[in-house]
Amino acid sequence: MGLLEFSKLPINTLVGADARTFRRITAGREIDREYRGKYRLTKTVGALLGTLKPIQDRRYAKRLADRPLEHDPVFILGHWRSGTTFVHNVLSCDRHFGYNTTYQTVFPHLMMWGQPFFKKTMAWLMPDKRPTDNMELAVDLPQEEEFALANMMPYTYYNFWFLPRYGQEYCDKYLLFDRIGDAELREFEEVFTKLIKISLWNTGGSQFLSKNPPHTGRVAELVRMFPNAKFIYLMRNPYTVFESTRSFFTNTIVPLQLERFSDEEMERHILTVYDKLYHKYEADKHLIPEGNLLEIKFEDFEADAPEMTRQIYERLSIPGYAEAEAAITKYLGGKKGYRKNKYTYDERTVRLVEEHWGFALKDWNYTL
Repeated sequence: MGLLEFSKLPINTLVGADARTFRRITAGREIDREYRGKYRLTKTVGALLGTLKPIQDRRYAKRLADRPLEHDPVFILGHWRSGTTFVHNVLSCDRHFGYNTTYQTVFPHLMMWGQPFFKKTMAWLMPDKRPTDNMELAVDLPQEEEFALANMMPYTYYNFWFLPRYGQEYCDKYLLFDRIGDAELREFEEVFTKLIKISLWNTGGSQFLSKNPPHTGRVAELVRMFPNAKFIYLMRNPYTVFESTRSFFTNTIVPLQLERFSDEEMERHILTVYDKLYHKYEADKHLIPEGNLLEIKFEDFEADAPEMTRQIYERLSIPGYAEAEAAITKYLGGKKGYRKNKYTYDERTVRLVEEHWGFALKDWNYTL
C-alpha cells in the first residue's frame, strides 16, 4: 500500500509535464477556487522537474531520434472498461513487445536520466491497486500512453481530466481528430513516435504494444503513420461498460480535476463520447489493411484467454507465440481466483444504455 491515497493526491499527473505543455493546456482556462492550491503545487513541482528535461532531450537526440522502428506497433483498441488492460497485460508477457510503463505515464521526460531515483519515490507514494477495480498498480507495469502524451503536448483527450467542462471540445479535436489542425497533428505524430522509441528503449522490446482507448478514434491517423500496424478491437457488454466507466471516470477525475464537474455532467459526457467513439471507429476501420484487424468480444477472451491469445498471434500474423507461451501461461495461472467487480443494472441504467447505446446492443448482439 502506497503512502498516498489516489483520491487525496495533493498534485495531479500534470506534475510530469514540461512547463511549455502545462502552460498551453491551462492557458485561458479558469481554475476553480477549491483547486487552485493543487494547480499551484502541480505547476511549481512540475517546473522544478522540468529543468531536467533538456538532459533527456540531448540523450534522445543522440541515441534514438534517428533510429528507425523495426516493426509497426500492435494497437489494442476499445472503449474504456472493455477489457483492454487485461489483454495488454497478457500480451506484454511476450518480451519482444515494448510498452509504456506506469512510471512513464507520469514522468515521460525523466526516462533516460534519473529514472531509478524518481521511480523509487513514485513506488513509495503510489497505491498498489487501481482505485476502481482490483487490477494491480506498479511503476514498471504496462500502462496506456495517453497520460504520458498529455505530459508531452497539449493535443490529447486526457486534458478532459483536468478541465472537464471542455470535455466535448477535447473529444472532437483530440480523441476523434475531427477538427485538429495540421500543425497540431504533426506535433502529435512527432511526440507519439518519440514516446514509442523511448518505451522500446526502456523495456528492451522490438515492437511497441499499445493499449490506449483514445486511439480507437484515431484509426485513420494511426494507419497513415504505421501502414502495417496490427489492431485488436475489444467489444464488451454495453450495460457493464456503462456502469464500469461511470465508476472509473468518477473516481479518476477526483484527484485530477481543476474545475467543478457534477456527476450528472459526467454521465452525459460518457454517454456522448461512447456514441462518437463507436461510430468513428466503425467509419474508419475499413482503412486497416485486410488481415491486420481482429475484433473480439471480451467475454470470449475472458472465458478462454490462452486459446484467444494464440488466435491473436495466428490471425494477425504476429511472430513469437511459441517463445512467449510459457510466460503468458504463467501470468494467466497467477490470475486464477482474481475477483472482479460485479455489476447489477438498475432500471435507470438499463433505460440509459438502451436509449443511447442501442446501436451497440444490436450490432454486437448483447442482451441483459
